[in-house]
Amino acid sequence: MRAQQLFDVSGAVAFITGAANGLGLAMAEVMAANGARVVMADINETRLREQAKRLAQNVAPGAQVEAVVVDVTDAARLKEAIDQAAAVHGGIDVVFANAGVSIGPGFLAPAGHIENASRPDWDRVIDINLNSVFTTLQCVVPHMKRKGSGSIIVTGSIGGLRSEPIIGYSYIAAKSAVTGIVRQAALELAPFGIRINAIAPGPFLTNINNGRLANEEVASLFASHTPMNRLADPDEIKGVALLLASKASSYMTGTVVSVDGGMIAR
Repeated sequence: MRAQQLFDVSGAVAFITGAANGLGLAMAEVMAANGARVVMADINETRLREQAKRLAQNVAPGAQVEAVVVDVTDAARLKEAIDQAAAVHGGIDVVFANAGVSIGPGFLAPAGHIENASRPDWDRVIDINLNSVFTTLQCVVPHMKRKGSGSIIVTGSIGGLRSEPIIGYSYIAAKSAVTGIVRQAALELAPFGIRINAIAPGPFLTNINNGRLANEEVASLFASHTPMNRLADPDEIKGVALLLASKASSYMTGTVVSVDGGMIAR
């Protein structure tokens, strides 16, 4: 089988949260470039519509791109958006549960010490990075069960697989829990033809922490924790995203794929 057939996602309906920036935008780009019908969901309406319009002008034949404004912490709104996408497109084939934030430093800084950690920041990170992932699964699984197939890709983190002093407690906790949910759900959903896997990124040059990685000093700190000694570009998530969305990964479920510049090897 040729690579084009193996990684074919043409016509697939893909729903992506956190799609206006960073890794979510890269996921939307690679799916649209390969013929998928992409529903981009994000809370940032201006940025979302700008990027959706840009993608729609450069899609592969048969591909579609649409924008839907969603706050992933609003469970009712998230369900409405997923249900509407399924109704319009006749189901959902691929979901990227990607939306996430990181607030506050790790314990290398005094503000990140466990006794100083902000409880409101903790609650916000858990709500976006963990609770919204669970809600996304609850909303999309019934649609995939009706089709008897589907691929769910969750954005985890290297911080969900190992301790990392430069990352805050709330982010570590949320991403660790997400890893557990992926593995648990894989067992439940396999009999229904639904696969679920996670991508565990290392440090990527995105806006996830209020643009902190654009600061040269902060970027250098994060880069120094990777054997490759650099931050990743969001484009470097595209290959793994396409793999997990396509039949190239048809025998993969419950897997966490690290894209981390070698951090997990340490």
